[in-house]
Amino acid sequence: MKRKIIPLLIASTAFIAACDQKVSTVSKNAEPVVNKADAIAEVNGHFIAKATLDKLEKEIAERSHGQVFPKEKLIEELIQRELLVQDAEQKHLENSPEILAQLESAKKTLLTQADVQDFIKANPVTDAEIKAEYDSKVAGENGTEYKARHILVKTEDEAKKIIAELDKGGDFAKLANKNSLDGKETQNGGDLGWFSAGQMVAPFSEAVVKLEKGQYTKTPVQTQFGFHVILREDSRAQTPPPLEAVKEQLMPYLQRKKVQAFVENLRKQAKVEILVPLTDEVKPAAPAAQPVAEEVVVEEVKDKNGKVLAEQVVVKEEVIEDKSATEKPAEAKAAPEAKK
Repeated sequence: MKRKIIPLLIASTAFIAACDQKVSTVSKNAEPVVNKADAIAEVNGHFIAKATLDKLEKEIAERSHGQVFPKEKLIEELIQRELLVQDAEQKHLENSPEILAQLESAKKTLLTQADVQDFIKANPVTDAEIKAEYDSKVAGENGTEYKARHILVKTEDEAKKIIAELDKGGDFAKLANKNSLDGKETQNGGDLGWFSAGQMVAPFSEAVVKLEKGQYTKTPVQTQFGFHVILREDSRAQTPPPLEAVKEQLMPYLQRKKVQAFVENLRKQAKVEILVPLTDEVKPAAPAAQPVAEEVVVEEVKDKNGKVLAEQVVVKEEVIEDKSATEKPAEAKAAPEAKK
């Protein structure tokens, strides 16, 4: 199968040090000088550094899960990018307000990331800090694991009948294989193996914790799956994972804690004034349209002596005022009587 590169990576500048290229459009003096010996190509007198190709190969490999693309395709991509940059510079697009705003935003993002990395480099997480975190959060946990069996049925009456058989000396595993909804397929006697309380739904885990070793529930335990009869077979102290197994998980966690404390300290030392409302203002609702009553009447057109000359149909509109919000009940009740 022929491997195909993403067509013209120009559409997504995330694959290359785009911000470096953008900054270079503002000031060519800010670009590092590239010698011909350190270049992969020359485009209209401008050298493309080997380091740029190395960075592109690394970023594409990371984003494509290690997939490798032909070098000539990547070089051609960088050449096309350089041609577009040069064309944009000839048009002085770097001076447009939109580009300047994006460059400023990119600069702030890069500086934010650089400051965090600089802090982490100057304040690395030590082995002693990892060990202390492990001792307090992992090794110090007094967890318990439980070994149990269960019989799951649809109704409470079925569960009660099984409990009655157990009271008569019935074998739990055999009853599980015969009656449990999941026993007929597994035929493992309802064995759930070892688990912590948090791995089970609350009603189930609460019942297991209350049982003594070798006891089964005397009343059915209801969960969203149905009704359970539970036998607690054993329990043991939960063995924490070794330090080396969780070290890689603790490292970024402790780094985040340090960075958060660093930022919080900067915030405390800074003079900050918030100039906008912290909550959105509620805009007043538009006044509701007043109901209009229409009345069709026939009006007579008369001369000065009162003689009817013609008749015309007129539609009269009258705004009906809503007095319910302002009138007292007694006034509102008296209003219809006044019209009589």
